[in-house]
Amino acid sequence: MQKENRSTVEFIPQFQKAFFHPRYWGVWAGVGALAALAHIPARFRDPVLGAVGRLGGRLAKSPRRRAKINLIYCFPDMPEAQREALLDEMFATALQTMMLMVELGARDPKKIQDSVVWHGEEHLKKARDEGRNIILLVPHAWGIDIPAMLLADRGLKVAGMFHNQKNPLTDWLWNRTRRRFGGRLHARQDGIKPFIASVREGYLGYYLPDEDHGEEQSEFVDFFATYKATLPAIGRLMKVCRADIIPLFPVYNAKAGRLEIHIRPAMYDLADAELPYIARRMNEEVEILVTPNPEQYAWILKLLKTRRNGETEPYRRDDL
Repeated sequence: MQKENRSTVEFIPQFQKAFFHPRYWGVWAGVGALAALAHIPARFRDPVLGAVGRLGGRLAKSPRRRAKINLIYCFPDMPEAQREALLDEMFATALQTMMLMVELGARDPKKIQDSVVWHGEEHLKKARDEGRNIILLVPHAWGIDIPAMLLADRGLKVAGMFHNQKNPLTDWLWNRTRRRFGGRLHARQDGIKPFIASVREGYLGYYLPDEDHGEEQSEFVDFFATYKATLPAIGRLMKVCRADIIPLFPVYNAKAGRLEIHIRPAMYDLADAELPYIARRMNEEVEILVTPNPEQYAWILKLLKTRRNGETEPYRRDDL
């Protein structure tokens, strides 16, 4: 793990002289190539990146299998040919949106801001005009970091939690890019309190609702056509942060070279709700946001790892 400034306030990635060691030269070369590609207009690079992504998705056996299993559970009536086409488009989208984030980290953000379409921005404006604290509920889209960076570039403070990357240089580069326009990062191993403090200070909280945190504190509730162990922590966060919960989801339109960010109305029905209801409402918002553009979602995650007693973990099934 890299050395870092890990205070009680925020995580600040620190550069190390060790990053000049030859073992990191491959990473530097890759970063240089990506930075060069970021200067190619999207209308030229996206078709190529899409083709490379589709090919890479065919070769990435393990991630593709996880995504396929998730789709089988979540959309059991989807024909196999449609499922395979969706997987291809998901991997294409992954590479295209990754390059968009590289572009945002390496170039003038105005070039991207001009091609962003915000849908439902009035919901965010209403909460801010009323002086409300805000937690954005953001499912795992491939472009998940981009809206936070765009909001920070527009002068809105954003605070999010993250997991460190295994490679120290990659971790430094990724988190430095996330912080380019300001905002705060909170490492998950530091707990939830720093994140709560930031939201109370007026930062837009960035919360990911779809991670599997195990059975102990989760609720088993519906998720598409299956069920999922869902952590209903957003209910408590809403109360302790005195915040509105506003769902958000980025969609990259590669044909138009345009990022569309969808913002939904605040979830005002959670205040006095029971935990199973809160968990289900979170999943419902994920479904509403993901269903129109399922290729934008990171189906490679182990979303359904935790199962009820006696049920085999989907990713360990030999018949899938």
